[in-house]
Amino acid sequence: MTNAHFPLITQNLSLDLVNTEIISYDKRHDLILSEKDLMAWLELMGETAPFLSSFTLQQVQEPLQRIHQFRAELRKHFESIAEGSEPSQAFIAFLQDQIAAAPFSYQILYDKLARIPNGKLDDSILSLIAYDALWLIHTNDIQQLKRCANEKCILLFLDKTGRRKWCSMKICGNRQKVSRHQKKITYE
Repeated sequence: MTNAHFPLITQNLSLDLVNTEIISYDKRHDLILSEKDLMAWLELMGETAPFLSSFTLQQVQEPLQRIHQFRAELRKHFESIAEGSEPSQAFIAFLQDQIAAAPFSYQILYDKLARIPNGKLDDSILSLIAYDALWLIHTNDIQQLKRCANEKCILLFLDKTGRRKWCSMKICGNRQKVSRHQKKITYE
């Protein structure tokens, strides 16, 4: 199942979860409003985390409220980091606690070495996402975390080149180009 309405712009579970909230027409929209939405997002994430296979997803009992609370905590800390703060020890401890609820073993799945959380499936999903965020901190990739330059956008991304301004050229970059072009035509 491919669901194109999720802006998958980071290749990171934790950032892509945070980016399931967007601004459209000046209003905040949650792209995970139902169990069906959550399942669609998890299935897409299964491409980068093989543990999240269709078979596994059939067993998920994760209430949306828990995912939303986890996403809100990630967003709060990621936005602070994007503004220049260092990852707090409280944030690191929060992520480590999520991982401790479902520590990992490893298996080869679909020709990839996959982390397999041991524990309740619901805890396992949050554990994988927490691991992704903790990995960003450990590798210092978190220092490349940026917020889109479009004031009306809340998407976050990793700026690996040091020059990226937009969450995506298709989303905000193109809108900015069109806006500049329209202003240029108006003033000529």
